[in-house]
Amino acid sequence: MTRQSSGLAPSRAAACRYGTGDGLPSKGLDPAPYTLQSEWIFRRVLGDRPELTPAAAHAHLLQRLALIAAFEHFTAYLGHWILSNGHLDRAGADPAMLDLFRWHGAEEVEHRSVAFDLLVHLDPSYRRRVIGMLVTAPVLTRLWIRGVRFLMSADPELDDRVKVRVREYLAAARKDLLPRPGAFARSVLRYFRPGYDPTQEGSTQQAVAYLAASPAARAAAR
Repeated sequence: MTRQSSGLAPSRAAACRYGTGDGLPSKGLDPAPYTLQSEWIFRRVLGDRPELTPAAAHAHLLQRLALIAAFEHFTAYLGHWILSNGHLDRAGADPAMLDLFRWHGAEEVEHRSVAFDLLVHLDPSYRRRVIGMLVTAPVLTRLWIRGVRFLMSADPELDDRVKVRVREYLAAARKDLLPRPGAFARSVLRYFRPGYDPTQEGSTQQAVAYLAASPAARAAAR
């Protein structure tokens, strides 16, 4: 786990800095209030608990792994979606931002098995894996909705009358400009299969090929 995750850390951090530290503020949109809140939640839930007994600390570790494995299932699904989607290009999406999304998506696909494999190694319990997803899915959904609402309300280029509505999301999803809710739900159901493995979600070969060609990833590696 350490070798794989440490190798990804520099480029993932660069992607986040470009998107939230440099790219968005330069357009007059500061995402810090939302990202700081999200980071606080993740630290609260997934942070170390030094006051715990050894037995409780081990249980907390397994719980965190189950949550992270479920979270990385979502990010792998989204990573595969953005890598395989050509509709955004044809719709005129900003090429630099698309490259940023695909760079990050490729890395999510590439390391999608890390937390899951460690969880199964330490605790192969199907029950723990299911509970991890049942907790993670609604929390992430809520965070994503809050994030979209915040970014749209803070975007200086959007009219104040533009609101987040389900019908607009469904219309965009029908055009494959956003993930379709049915496909998203089916990806969650796949996670509940007893024989599920993260390698069933996305393609490592596709992800590695994109990382080798991505202009942003190549620039960050220099």
